[in-house]
Amino acid sequence: MALAVGGGEGRYYRPAAFGGFSFFPPVIKALLISNGLMWVLFGVLLPAFKFGNVPIFVIFREYLELWPLGTNFWPWQLLTYMFLHGGFWHIFFNMLMLWMFGMELEYTWGSMKFLTYYLLCGVGAGVANLLVAPLLGQVAPTVGASGAVFGILIAFGMLWPDRPIYVYFLLPIRAKYFIAASIAIELFTGITGSSDGVAHVAHLGGAAVGFLYIMAERRSGALRRFMGSLGLPRRSGRAGDWRGEGTDIREARFYDIGGPPRKEKRDEQEVTQEVIDAILDKISTGGYQSLSEDEKRILNEASRKIH
Repeated sequence: MALAVGGGEGRYYRPAAFGGFSFFPPVIKALLISNGLMWVLFGVLLPAFKFGNVPIFVIFREYLELWPLGTNFWPWQLLTYMFLHGGFWHIFFNMLMLWMFGMELEYTWGSMKFLTYYLLCGVGAGVANLLVAPLLGQVAPTVGASGAVFGILIAFGMLWPDRPIYVYFLLPIRAKYFIAASIAIELFTGITGSSDGVAHVAHLGGAAVGFLYIMAERRSGALRRFMGSLGLPRRSGRAGDWRGEGTDIREARFYDIGGPPRKEKRDEQEVTQEVIDAILDKISTGGYQSLSEDEKRILNEASRKIH
């Protein structure tokens, strides 16, 4: 399925291959590279080698794929299965969706929070598949980042529900409706026990973990605002509603690790929380592409240097 993500207020944005943004945040870059290398290794290189009469990649996949409980299952598989894929189109669409919907999330949240969220959704998808899929008669090893990617889709839809998404680059649909339709399809095919070889339960599990994570963040933000209204001490950070603005100021500290600061307009202006807030608000309304080069640089430095 071909997709494009629009900017705020109905503006149209069409990513062009991997050049849609001038900078890849570190986690997105690392995930694209690692998944790509694993696919080349297991899908192209290792199948040519054998140990006795057994292809070497088969031996590796017995330990790295997510196997059902009691059948070659090992705990680390809840992480490793996310970096294996069944074929070219499987990894292509997963990485495409990760790039298109994950870039803005990492820029908004920061790298550490984005990575934590991605891995939680992936592990949650694996756990759901282990526990629920056998009840539906779906017992087979699972591979792919689809569960984590569905968590990314849920986050995007909840943070920017009215952002237009262009299906096949032509048909506009708001993010909240696109995500809802995707979940409904997964739910129907999962319950009916589709034999298409797709781990629909894992997709739903990743989406459910993402939803719960965001709802917990919202409740936490509401509690901080309530405590602030009472004059009670609370963590410093954004007090706005949770559209990605719930990031604590301590999650977005800036460190100059690349040499002396550049001599620009910001020399006399300290990068304060208010500056970061303004950039995040601008992203939520107009998308990342609406930022100026100076604003992009501030956000890029933040995503790279978050602890």
